[in-house]
Amino acid sequence: MYTIKERPIGIYEKAIPNRYDWATKIKIAKAAGYDFIEMSIDETDARLNRLLWSREKRKYIKDLLWQESFYINSICLSGHRKYPFGSKDPIVRKKAHDIMKQAIGLAKDLGVSNIQLAGYDVYYEPSDDTTKALFLEGLKEASQMASSANIMLSLEIMDTPFMGTISRCMPYIKEVGSPWLKIYPDIGNLSQWTKKPDEELALGIHHTVGIHLKDTLPGQFKCVAFGEGTVDFEAFFNKMEALDFRGPFLVEMWADNDVEEDYDTCISKIKEARIWLTEKAGEGFYASA
Repeated sequence: MYTIKERPIGIYEKAIPNRYDWATKIKIAKAAGYDFIEMSIDETDARLNRLLWSREKRKYIKDLLWQESFYINSICLSGHRKYPFGSKDPIVRKKAHDIMKQAIGLAKDLGVSNIQLAGYDVYYEPSDDTTKALFLEGLKEASQMASSANIMLSLEIMDTPFMGTISRCMPYIKEVGSPWLKIYPDIGNLSQWTKKPDEELALGIHHTVGIHLKDTLPGQFKCVAFGEGTVDFEAFFNKMEALDFRGPFLVEMWADNDVEEDYDTCISKIKEARIWLTEKAGEGFYASA
C-alpha cells in the first residue's frame, strides 16, 4: 500500500550495476533506504527494447513493485538523445515520435506518473533555428499524447547550454502551454550554467515536479562523488525549504559496471550517498515536511 511521504528520495537505476535484474535492483534500493527508483531508457538498444516489453513482462515488473511496496516514480527517457525531436531527418523524427508514444504506454502500464525528457533539440547534429523549431513541434505533439494518458512529461535541465538553465527552459514551457509539460531541474547541471541557482529555482518552482541531486565540476557533469564537486547543497536545500518544495528528489549516480561489487557493497554505496545528502539538508528539512 502506498503511503504519502513529502519530499521522498529515490535512486537512479544506473546507480545499481547492470548485471542485477529488476527484482534485485528493487531490493537493493529499498534496503538502502530509498522510497522509489527511476528507470532509465537511454539510447542503447538494450534499454530502448524495454519499450517493447510484452504484457507479461510489464505485469511481472508491476507485481515485483507491489510485493516490495515500492514504485518506479519516473522514467528517464534519454533515448531521444540519439533520436531527437529536433532532427532535420524526418525518419529520425518519426523514431522520436514512436519512442515517445511507446514510453507513454509503458509508463501507463507500469503505473509511472512522470517521464523525464532530455532537454536537447539535437545532440549529434548541429543546433540552429530549424532544429529548435522542430524540437518545439515535437514537444507539442508529445504533450498532446501525454495528456490523453494523464502522464506528466518533464524537461530535464541539461549538461549543455541549450537547456542548461530554467530561464532557457521556460520559453518552451510557456509556448507549449500544456499542464502535462513541466520541469525537472538537475541541481548539478544548473549549478554549472548559472552563478545564481537560487534565482533559477525560484523562477521555475511552480513548474517543478522533481529534482535530480548530483554533484558536478566545471566541465564534468557525470561521476563526480558527492562532496567532491562545486554544488552548494546546503544552500540548495535551504532554498527548497524556503520555496516549500515537497516533491521528490532523485539521487543521480552511476555504478562502475567494470567492477564486480557484491550485493552488500552496492547497498552501502547508494546508502552513503542518501545519508550524506540528508545530512546536508539538515534535520529541519524533513521535519518541516
